[in-house]
Amino acid sequence: MQVIQYPIFNLYLCDMQCALTIAGSDSGGGAGIQADLKTFEAFGVFGLSAITALTAQNTQGVQNIYAVTEAFVSQQLQSIFEDFKPAACKTGMLHSAGMIETVVKGLENQTLPLIVDPVMVSTSGHRLLEESALIALKEKLLPRAFIVTPNVDEAAILAGLKIDSLEDLKRAGNHLLTTYPNAIWVMKGGHLKENQEKGTVCDLIIGNHIHEKIVSPFRRDIRTHGTGCTFSAAITAGIALGKEPLTAIQDARHYISRCIENAPMGIGKGATPLKHSQK
Repeated sequence: MQVIQYPIFNLYLCDMQCALTIAGSDSGGGAGIQADLKTFEAFGVFGLSAITALTAQNTQGVQNIYAVTEAFVSQQLQSIFEDFKPAACKTGMLHSAGMIETVVKGLENQTLPLIVDPVMVSTSGHRLLEESALIALKEKLLPRAFIVTPNVDEAAILAGLKIDSLEDLKRAGNHLLTTYPNAIWVMKGGHLKENQEKGTVCDLIIGNHIHEKIVSPFRRDIRTHGTGCTFSAAITAGIALGKEPLTAIQDARHYISRCIENAPMGIGKGATPLKHSQK
């Protein structure tokens, strides 16, 4: 008698897009891989992950980092691509030059759009990117990027320019676009005093044929742990769902606002994590 085996799991997922995050793990659950997967789920996207580092972390800061070996990250990526077809991918914490090179090599035969969150320093001030890795980020990862989401401090480092105003942020974005013309630059303005004093956050989206502003309310709030990871993950989910880049970015910003508004107080003693699940 012939036995027919039905791929039940694949049949279940056949109408659901997948997105991949390559980033570090947050033991506090509010940022990194954990935030990315929660965000993918909120958007109705199946989340895949390759973990680059383990952090001893909570709402008050990062206490320690344990690096995953490059060989094991490579094996994670190989396992993912042998079985899944992610529609988009994002990177977060890639702490060393060797890790960046490993990720770039792991993606070299893939055509999926890459969203880069150039994580360099945590909100609490803990450095998450080795000095030597900055060159690898600029020379190997950013040329591969489809969308990049730097905050003010990261944009200043990448562009080599001082950023004190919205005009400075625009200048840095145009400079980065000249250097990496294939990428769309989402220049996040939340750290600018100019924005905070006006009570708004103004993000600049700069790319070929795209020059837009997204203005949203600025909240003097401690419910902000994991906002950078969540924002880039929301963009990645939107791209995986087939949205146009500008629409995906706008939807991600609106999503972040809701995550902050609905975040419950009292989870941890520091910056409260967001509420990723939305009704």
